[in-house]
Amino acid sequence: MPGDALNGCPLEDGERIAGAGAAYDAAIEAAGGIDVQILGIGTDGHVGFNEPGSSLASGTRVKTLVEQTRADNARFFDDDINQVPTHCITQGIGTIMRARHLVLLAFGEGKAEAIRQTCEGGISAFCPASALQMHPHATIIVDEAAASKLSHKDYYEYAYAHKPAWQGI
Repeated sequence: MPGDALNGCPLEDGERIAGAGAAYDAAIEAAGGIDVQILGIGTDGHVGFNEPGSSLASGTRVKTLVEQTRADNARFFDDDINQVPTHCITQGIGTIMRARHLVLLAFGEGKAEAIRQTCEGGISAFCPASALQMHPHATIIVDEAAASKLSHKDYYEYAYAHKPAWQGI
């Protein structure tokens, strides 16, 4: 049976997978949306699997993973990058941004540059997580190592320590 671009899937499977993103987004909307979206961040600033260069308006869709992301995820595949898929289905930045509250978690010095770009860089598809700057209720939780490259770290700590109780998280 002829294959498609999704790793040689039979054509009907490829068509089903290609339509899965729109169906997923429709299911989210039908359920009333997402209240809290928990996010991680890649060393290159990707969230979900929205690699640098991904559209900031994108919906859930099939993405091709870059080698760095595959290498970073090899730990889940017996440290064998050859077992890490090349493609995935991921929520797009546009889908993520529709959640009512975003919580991004980042730990370790390897995430420090991505956190700096996310919080203090310009909003850019080349750091997809930077779109969180436009969200009305995004919380970024980092350890000291992940915060180590922030220029305004003292301000963020001060603002957190002095925020009104009614703001919640």
